[in-house]
Amino acid sequence: MHAWPASEVPALPGKGRDLRIHDTATGGPVTLDPGPVARIYVCGITPYDATHIGHAATYNAFDLVQRVWLDTKRQVHYVQNVTDVDDPLLERAARDNVDWVSLAEQETTLFREDMTALRMLPPRHYIGAVEAIPGIVPLVERLRDSGAAYELEGDVYFSVEADPHFGGVANLDTAAMRLLSAERGGDPDRPGKKNPLDPMLWMAAREGEPSWDGGSLGQGRPGWHIECVAIALDHLGMGFDVQGGGSDLAFPHHEMGASHAQALTGEFPMAKAYVHAGMVALDGQKMSKSKGNLVFVSTLRNEGVDPAAIRLALLSHHYRADWEWTDQVLQDAVARLERWRAAVSRPDGPSAEALVDEIREALANDLDAPAALAAVDRWAALQEERGGTDEGAPGVVSRAVDALMGVAL
Repeated sequence: MHAWPASEVPALPGKGRDLRIHDTATGGPVTLDPGPVARIYVCGITPYDATHIGHAATYNAFDLVQRVWLDTKRQVHYVQNVTDVDDPLLERAARDNVDWVSLAEQETTLFREDMTALRMLPPRHYIGAVEAIPGIVPLVERLRDSGAAYELEGDVYFSVEADPHFGGVANLDTAAMRLLSAERGGDPDRPGKKNPLDPMLWMAAREGEPSWDGGSLGQGRPGWHIECVAIALDHLGMGFDVQGGGSDLAFPHHEMGASHAQALTGEFPMAKAYVHAGMVALDGQKMSKSKGNLVFVSTLRNEGVDPAAIRLALLSHHYRADWEWTDQVLQDAVARLERWRAAVSRPDGPSAEALVDEIREALANDLDAPAALAAVDRWAALQEERGGTDEGAPGVVSRAVDALMGVAL
């Protein structure tokens, strides 16, 4: 599967700062020092509907991570998956009487277009669950053969007790984990499981559903969590720098994925930091496909909204915050974009050296994009009030905003 084209990242004078970011597992900030190549895995979409603002906010957060690392003169090895076979996709296809493969391809294409428009840097490896199945099967077989997994009526389940570190990502009590498991794709009440929290690794073929050759596992398809584990281990290995996604993935998805990988390799941890973006609401409720309360990026683009304004709307909220999308949020972003473009369109202006330093400092401090925006706002206001004599300043500001925040002025 191919990703989307990369937009050019302008080179800036000097060098950025190492990223200090909130780690869900430890509950506090960690300073990441990845070495010459930073490694990040971000969980991708299940392509049964278009990219909504909640998706865009999540991918914006991890785009900032990449940009901070690139500014420190590192390379970035970014991997993202597409869950192109899963129950919600099959259910949507059946509801609409369309082919599930065509639906997945259509929505993945639209996702790529949205990411391109928003200037999100693409992953080096963009892998679909279906194409990963040949690598998933042997991992499930290894877990089963080692006693870390077991069969139940043809299905294969991971035993959470096989990983002594289980529970260390989301840090939830058993009651909370059981509740979230039921809400987020698990089956804690299925009879015969060793532990209600045990997640499925391999689902035996069901009538009328797609299935693949699972070797000794039989015909079937992979569970949700093992998909990402197989892709991450194959392309990044253990101990990569950041595992990212929305806060609703901390449990069960990232918790289970970490345990799968740790049981498979005997190494700990799977990732040095588990980083989670907040949820975006609409009309008082979390924006989600299941609720149908969605604002689609493609719809906004089709209405003529500048993608740079959409991106500024996302940047106006801290990535870990839960917030609500409103017309006012977008209007404020449009107005900000106009002010900034007017400010950088002049031939000279106030010195930009301190501004670039402020932006770097803000983003290195747990991706504090609102602080970075405020710094540019101050420079733009100064430019409007009295200008300056630095002929190169507007160009430096324009390049810095593009390189560090992905907003083309």
